[in-house]
Amino acid sequence: MNIKFPLKTVCILGIIHLLFSCSDLKFGDELLNQQPEGTGATLDSMFCSKVNADKVLTKAYTELPYGLPVGGRDRLGPSILEAITDFAQDNLEWTGNGARELYYTGALSANSINGSAAYYFTGENDWTAIRYGWLFIENVEKVPDMSESEKAQRIAEAKMIIAISYAGMFRNIGGVPWLDHAVQPNEDMNYPRLTFAETVDRIIGLIDEAIPNLKWTQTEADDGRMTKAGAMALKLRVLTFAASPAFNSNTPYHPNANEYACYGNEDRNRWKRAMEAGEELMKAIQNNGYYGLVQPKGDSHIDRRLAFREAYYDRGTSESLISTRVSSSNVNSEFHWNSSAGCPTLNYVNMFPWADGEKFPEDFDWKNPTKAPFYEEYSEKDGEGLSPTRDPRLYETVAVPGSHYWDGNIVASYTNSPNYNKKLSGFYLMKWDLPSGADREGHLSHWPYLRFAESLLSYAEAINEYKNGPDATAYDCVNDVRRRVGLSDLKENMNQTEFREALLQERACELGFEEVRWYDLVRWKMEKDFRKPLYGLRTKGLGSDVYHPTGYTYEPFLLETRNWNTKWDTKWYLAPIPQKEVNKNYGMTQNPGW
Repeated sequence: MNIKFPLKTVCILGIIHLLFSCSDLKFGDELLNQQPEGTGATLDSMFCSKVNADKVLTKAYTELPYGLPVGGRDRLGPSILEAITDFAQDNLEWTGNGARELYYTGALSANSINGSAAYYFTGENDWTAIRYGWLFIENVEKVPDMSESEKAQRIAEAKMIIAISYAGMFRNIGGVPWLDHAVQPNEDMNYPRLTFAETVDRIIGLIDEAIPNLKWTQTEADDGRMTKAGAMALKLRVLTFAASPAFNSNTPYHPNANEYACYGNEDRNRWKRAMEAGEELMKAIQNNGYYGLVQPKGDSHIDRRLAFREAYYDRGTSESLISTRVSSSNVNSEFHWNSSAGCPTLNYVNMFPWADGEKFPEDFDWKNPTKAPFYEEYSEKDGEGLSPTRDPRLYETVAVPGSHYWDGNIVASYTNSPNYNKKLSGFYLMKWDLPSGADREGHLSHWPYLRFAESLLSYAEAINEYKNGPDATAYDCVNDVRRRVGLSDLKENMNQTEFREALLQERACELGFEEVRWYDLVRWKMEKDFRKPLYGLRTKGLGSDVYHPTGYTYEPFLLETRNWNTKWDTKWYLAPIPQKEVNKNYGMTQNPGW
């Protein structure tokens, strides 16, 4: 049956290219386990019933950010966002690999930017989500079999979808053109760019409008819908990003930075605003319950590792504040990233502490280790380490020498393995791949867009920055995250700088490969981490069985250098706007340095 829709194709700002067709409106079982309907797609039919109206909202939900490169939702071509941070090196020599072609070479420009960039202003799903969100808000009153309270709740969900979409835009380009309705054909193209400050306030305003009408938790059937706690957590994330020194400073991050790219001055009260958002979230959780860190079921290393896995991998946990999906099916087998696209670096591996919480030494002697860096013993039978020596999160995030990989075999990261790939860093990515196919059974796919662990760490950060040092609450927030995986508490009596450094490292270990590191590097202007040399680890297996080493020898080696090592420019903190978009003169301007 052909679907008829009264609107023409929308082509506005070069941003929204939406042809309302059968493919657009076949929502199916994509998010909320609703069955597809074969009705037409006129406005009247779309909003003639609660079932049909929910499909419009479902469409908006399915356009939310999704970090796993499946279903056409990849960034950087075949690569991943962490590949342009110090966490990973991309060695995949494919055409269209944005990490290598645009970032490692420094070739990205306002004229060369395309869909292989980390953020492409005119090509992101954000605009589709915004369009469908406003379409729902403007038409839901027509629905006859939906109560007023249900309509208010769904409108709040739509506002959150719009807020998330603008928040993603904001973190990548700064101030945005703000569309506050479902754009119609033949509108005047006059959409001036909001300033950085105005964009923050508009996003927070949408979130604040949504919070009163959202549920605190969702039922299992509605898992994935927006909640009050998720809205509060997003508010904290946006305000923490905005208060950070790249944008909240008397010294602009770039000589050409203007009111669209930053605040233009420093105001400590911006950290206070973030801190108060954190307080609001934590008090609400204390009063209403349910949300918290997923806790281990025992005290063993594997118990702690599995608790961490459940926290990031599973849907519907107490730690999941905002969860996005592209499918309701079990498609985790699709998540096996090409091993060359996200090779963890030795720099990242070295961030993980020893199992007791002590910092891994920066000057560790890899050629003559005084302590086993990964496992103390190896089993002749299967090569699995009998006594892991590091933070459990390391083994869940990175396949290190001795780890079992997704195919059930010991990771082929050592040079004398028959399957060794010399192009790699010496490490494989473990997160989402998991040690074996059996580990994926029963796990439905999702993207942990925002977890409670991040909110704890953001709240601690805001306290530290506003109060010029940590208080007991800030320590508790970080220590709670560390205790979950059996680490000791942070040392006491840290000053503001020491606590900040410890907290950023904790964010690295806890939130690795969850698209957090790039924004931490940006907002804290961590130029040294963009410019530093990156290393891999060349490993040789010991023992007579090349498939089951009984131990390893190690030697660090320098990975391929990037343009940033010698030609860093702070313009990279925000993405370029396609110049052809600026030339349309509807109000969008170029970001500094581009």
